[in-house]
Amino acid sequence: MNKNYKENKEDLYQAQVLNLDDDFSLIKRFIEGDESAFSILMIRHKEKVRSIVFITVNNHDVVDDISQEVFLIVYKNLNKFRFESQFTTWLYRITVNKCKDYLRKMKIRSIFSPINEWEHEFGYTPNQENIDIKEIVQNAISKLPEKLRIPLLLKDIEGLSYQEIAESIQCEIGTVKSRIFRAREGLKNILKPYEQELM
Repeated sequence: MNKNYKENKEDLYQAQVLNLDDDFSLIKRFIEGDESAFSILMIRHKEKVRSIVFITVNNHDVVDDISQEVFLIVYKNLNKFRFESQFTTWLYRITVNKCKDYLRKMKIRSIFSPINEWEHEFGYTPNQENIDIKEIVQNAISKLPEKLRIPLLLKDIEGLSYQEIAESIQCEIGTVKSRIFRAREGLKNILKPYEQELM
């Protein structure tokens, strides 16, 4: 009985967190010294951040670490927030930049990895049995250049608007649309050998 009461209380708290003040009000409260406001912000947005991290770096093992780094940066810099754009735009920009940092490090490391190791991790042939379609698509996406991959994922997986993506990656809307178009075309070409499996 106590356990059920505790679970119900936690569910109620979670619902309240999502329906409390808007982000701007919470940020103002935090700047004025209310530390609990930051916890509410984090609970409200952590799943979205984790989702963006995962689809961008495609590695379950580092999602929590990168997400934690994102919120650490937010915590340290929240008092400098200018209220000129949505909090989520600022948050996603920080998230994307942390993901780019991680991908850059991985790229540098891959230069020093044996070629057959890289092929084992990222590449496989169309003749493999029991091919996992999700894995095929993730593998194909990972082969796109970073500047095309990130806008594509933010648009097609996370459902962000062109405006939100443009603000998150700091470029013009026209550039975002162009990159997403090129990413989709590139993906079609990469997936061509798997056409039969994907149908």
